[in-house]
Amino acid sequence: MLIESYRNFIVELVTTQCSMKRQNVRTLSLVVCTFTYLLIGAAVFDSLESDFESKRWDFLQAVKNNFMKKYNVTAEDFRMMEIVIIENKPHKAGPQWKFAGAFYFATVVLAMIGYGHSTPVTIGGKAFCMAYAMVGIPLGLVMFQSIGERLNKFASVIIRRAKRYMHCSHTEATEMNLMLATGMLSSIIITTGAAVFSRYEGWSYFDSFYYCFVTLTTIGFGDYVALQNDQALMNKPGYVALSLVFILFGLAVVAASINLLVLRFMTMQAEDAKRDEQDAQNLAAANQPVTFDTEHSYNIHGKLLNSSNYMTEYDETASICSCTCLGGTRCMNHETFADPDFRPTDIIASTISLKRASV
Repeated sequence: MLIESYRNFIVELVTTQCSMKRQNVRTLSLVVCTFTYLLIGAAVFDSLESDFESKRWDFLQAVKNNFMKKYNVTAEDFRMMEIVIIENKPHKAGPQWKFAGAFYFATVVLAMIGYGHSTPVTIGGKAFCMAYAMVGIPLGLVMFQSIGERLNKFASVIIRRAKRYMHCSHTEATEMNLMLATGMLSSIIITTGAAVFSRYEGWSYFDSFYYCFVTLTTIGFGDYVALQNDQALMNKPGYVALSLVFILFGLAVVAASINLLVLRFMTMQAEDAKRDEQDAQNLAAANQPVTFDTEHSYNIHGKLLNSSNYMTEYDETASICSCTCLGGTRCMNHETFADPDFRPTDIIASTISLKRASV
């Protein structure tokens, strides 16, 4: 019983150590790849945007100086004009906190887009925004995830029927099929939305495509925000509804893609766990040694294989069981000592075997 318990413990320990080692390597690899990707991105953005930023800053400073000199405006007055213009910018679309604008803001908060086009100013509004986000964001994540699962289920049904119609040998919808389907649907939504926003907002198609991508990935820089021209929030309810449907449905499709990635990662984890268990079982069947951080090495059944103190030709039959007989080289339970020459003569001079009393 004790040997079997120890064997199960060793198998479990080996499985855990192998699994933790694989997971640690994967985590470290992900961290290194992520930071490398960040460094590459920083270098590319620096080379693409830095020079243009400097030229634009110099141009704006020249315009500012010419304006102040032409109209004899002081630095304080010019600063006040800047504040008035910046604060007035969100109001170009009309009242931001009537019901239509407030609903649009609540949608942006729940979807974690965060354009920054309008923000609460009062203490009560800021406090409610934090409490609202704490409840709304998890609710939105669960909702989008659930819709994504339903979309994946619907896509799998369509794919199976399409494969049956084409008389394919394998009619099951694979993960690759679902990823391809959600990717195509995401592309259709972004390209269609870009055409719509390009028409209503007056942006170029590329800028509209950029806005759609930034919105559906919840990056939300705020450099392009829909419904901010021509009192759109008050005068174009159909366009407001279309924008909200685009955000919610688009995020649901993105959630479907994320759901597939999460399922794929969980599958990889399950496969690793199964592989580790199989490796441990193979190790037990082969009776291979298991080495710990100490100087001793044991096989899977708990037998001592090597030690600095007990290296003899009997090492393969030496046992680390709980038998503590003190007589001769073999006990009554026919278990050998690790060292056959070991005889505690200072304790017992007789060769009679003494068995430990049973408890």
